[in-house]
This record gives sequence, C-alpha cells and structure tokens, in this order.
Amino acid sequence: MGTRRKSREAALQFLYQNDFVKVADAGDDLELVESFQLFCLLYQVNKKARPYALELIQGVLAGIEKIDELIRSAGSQWRLSRIAPTDRNLMRIAVFEMSQMDDVPPQVAINEAVEIAKRFAGDESPRFINGVLDAVKNNFP
Repeated sequence: MGTRRKSREAALQFLYQNDFVKVADAGDDLELVESFQLFCLLYQVNKKARPYALELIQGVLAGIEKIDELIRSAGSQWRLSRIAPTDRNLMRIAVFEMSQMDDVPPQVAINEAVEIAKRFAGDESPRFINGVLDAVKNNFP
C-alpha cells in the first residue's frame, strides 16, 4: 500500500472521529495539529503518511462548506446528514483533492476513494461514492 493511500486512510479516520467528537476545527491550526499528532500516536499512523494526511485534514476542514455543497449538488437526492459518515468523509477528501491538489488527477482521487471504501465502508458504498464523485468531476468548470 502506497504512502498516499495510508495518508488518505488516516485522514478518513481522523475526520470520521471529528464528526462525532469535535476535537478540532479549521479555525485553530495549532489545536488541529496537536490533535492530529495525538491521533497519530494513538493509532500508530505511518510517519511518512502524516504530512499528506494533515494537509488533507486541514484542507477539508478549511473548505468544508464548499466541499459539502459540491457533494450535495452532485448527490441531489441525498441530504448530506443522511450519508454514512465514512462515505461522506471519503467524498470530502476526494473532492478536496480534485479541486485543490494539482498533482492528483480527478480520476485518481475517485479511484482512491472507491478503493478505500471497499475496505472501510459498506457493500454499496464504493458504487455510491463513485457515482457522486463522478458527478462532482463532471460539474467542474
């Protein structure tokens, strides 16, 4: 498994945890970094994967309103609150990568989200995530 995959998985787990127990938000970067460092120690996150995972977390939390709006508009029949937390956070990471990371082609972000969903999410999640993210990709200017 590549370092970036490990980073995405760590970011997913941190964001999932943050959905239920708000340990950090984008407004306090120091608190976010400290929370992430503690998370890495507790869950033994690969040291090489940490910088990119933190970049993903910071980016998602900083742009969460815009990211969520892109997901909402692509999954028009789903309220964001009704989407499983794992699926929602995987899509947030992928949308952030598609919209903000020049070195990650949109199709790579989608494929990574689908592959991680196969490991962490429900049986229907990979297909659902792929459909929503494909619609997000097609809505980009």
